[in-house]
Amino acid sequence: MSIASSIAQNVVLNGNDLTFEQLYRVALYGDAVSLAPAAVERMNSSRTVVDQLVASGTTAYGINTGFGKLASVRISPEQVRTLQVNLVRSHCCGVGAPLGEAETRAMMLLRANALAKGFSGVRPLVVETLCAMLNARVHPVIPSQGSVGASGDLAPLAHLAAVVIGEGRAVYKGEILEGGAAMQRAGIKPVALEAKEGLSLLNGTQGMLALLSLALSDADILIDTADVAAALSLDALRGSPGAFDARIMHARAYTGAATTARNLAHLNEGSQIRESHRSPEKDPRVQDAYSVRCTPQVHGAVRDSLAQAREMVTVELNSATDNPLVFVKEDGGDIISGGNFHGQPLAMAADQVAVALATLGGISERRIEQMTNPLTSMLPAFLTPEPGLNSGFMIAQVTAAALTSENKALAVPHSVDSISTSGNQEDYVSMGMSGARRLARMLENLRHTIAIELLCACQGIDLLSPLKTGMLATKAYEAVRAKSAKVTQDRPLATEIEAVSELLAEGAIARVLH
Repeated sequence: MSIASSIAQNVVLNGNDLTFEQLYRVALYGDAVSLAPAAVERMNSSRTVVDQLVASGTTAYGINTGFGKLASVRISPEQVRTLQVNLVRSHCCGVGAPLGEAETRAMMLLRANALAKGFSGVRPLVVETLCAMLNARVHPVIPSQGSVGASGDLAPLAHLAAVVIGEGRAVYKGEILEGGAAMQRAGIKPVALEAKEGLSLLNGTQGMLALLSLALSDADILIDTADVAAALSLDALRGSPGAFDARIMHARAYTGAATTARNLAHLNEGSQIRESHRSPEKDPRVQDAYSVRCTPQVHGAVRDSLAQAREMVTVELNSATDNPLVFVKEDGGDIISGGNFHGQPLAMAADQVAVALATLGGISERRIEQMTNPLTSMLPAFLTPEPGLNSGFMIAQVTAAALTSENKALAVPHSVDSISTSGNQEDYVSMGMSGARRLARMLENLRHTIAIELLCACQGIDLLSPLKTGMLATKAYEAVRAKSAKVTQDRPLATEIEAVSELLAEGAIARVLH
């Protein structure tokens, strides 16, 4: 993931205009966070509504009642604070590997921003404490499994909330500590929860939203990288750029396809390889295989799908997602129970991203096969000068096939699954957290697949020497060759695949286009 400027900034939260760039800056680069004065005013107003309700004794879900199936159980005024602490403790049931630092920071920021909208009825102190934790780099240890993505990401957010109240576990200065000890060392006073505040910390979609938002950043880099890899493969296969003619794209006007077609044409400008095979006498093929010729249509569909998913996630960045919500009026306010915590929009967006990633890997692997197969490449078998004595890129293609097949399995939709929870009160859930959680693994698989395509394409171009690829594509070729030299005889390629994958993760290949 790359952000244009590395200069630290202060991100001021008001619940309404958090951007992806700000999210990435806080999650990845540790930018400072604070609460806007206007948000403080709104939060104080909604808090007054909650305090008045508690004082009046009026029943309201989650404020003076039990939760989920226990919503009909009335809680006495003197037990309201205990109720909130018990809620946090009882929901700390997550298991599995903890979220990474960037994922945890994104989750903390997003929860703080949602509460800052002023519809949750919590004191500004709660958000100010989350901001202080982010700024001091007190990171709760949050197990990644345990959310079904409705009533929000309850278990993951409970592990976050536990540290806010001085319990649970946290990472501070590289050490895993008890939450209270971490807060003490950082000079942050834990929050003593008032009515509704525990529920407001737990009820939300910020676990799945954090993972999905970070995945979209990586996916945006990889779609540009895939265009660069495809351009190099096009030359290695001596393919025709005619299929990328702007008039063809205009006749079926998808934005993504047009973008990829422009990228491919631009990358291959000045290609000596293409010029050497322009006449039918030199190259009798009429059309290229789909994995080459239809690159704009396939990569373009991925681009458009990622854009649609980003639109849905953009709404969620600045949404109130807990329950009940507090609406301030001139003569008091209303506390209304609803379902904004339900993760279905994000679960479906995560499925959309997963299908896009699997698609991008699928067509990349087919281009790898085209280049390594002597029946289709018009190059030495498996891209080695001495096939037989050497196996060349034979098993690199096998690795790409394995990664591609794994991603196909991982792309199976999660959002159509549901399993009843909480005594059948929460009887239709989204599975959005698991849908978002598998994206990191898919992205890693895809990075390796595209890295293998880049290695194969550069090898193919070397085998066509002294002819050169396009001027812009040459920049990518040189970046790859800085990590992996031409293969003249068999050698282990695993470390070189990893090295090129790191180039992809850093955005080095994608930046060739920008």
